[in-house]
Amino acid sequence: MFKRIKATETPRVSFSFEGQPIEASTGDTVASALMLSGQTHFRNTPISQSERGPFCMMGVCFECLVEIDGIPNRQACMIPVREGMVVRRQKGAIGVETE
Repeated sequence: MFKRIKATETPRVSFSFEGQPIEASTGDTVASALMLSGQTHFRNTPISQSERGPFCMMGVCFECLVEIDGIPNRQACMIPVREGMVVRRQKGAIGVETE
């Protein structure tokens, strides 16, 4: 289980993941907040639909991709939580739009 090393008093924020409310500390990344709440399945792979979750927690591996406020391909380990954000699992490959 993922847990904080040291508990500190920090302001709290609320956001949702897959429609469920999650509470986090200000300064947490989306990935750390989700893992602290017990979530380990962040995305599904494009071919086999295997469940994936954070691996490196420093923006190198791209295993923590999620959709945040309707924008896909966001690295959960690099994005700080903010009040009211809506986070969803990324399902498969999401293409990059070009004009």
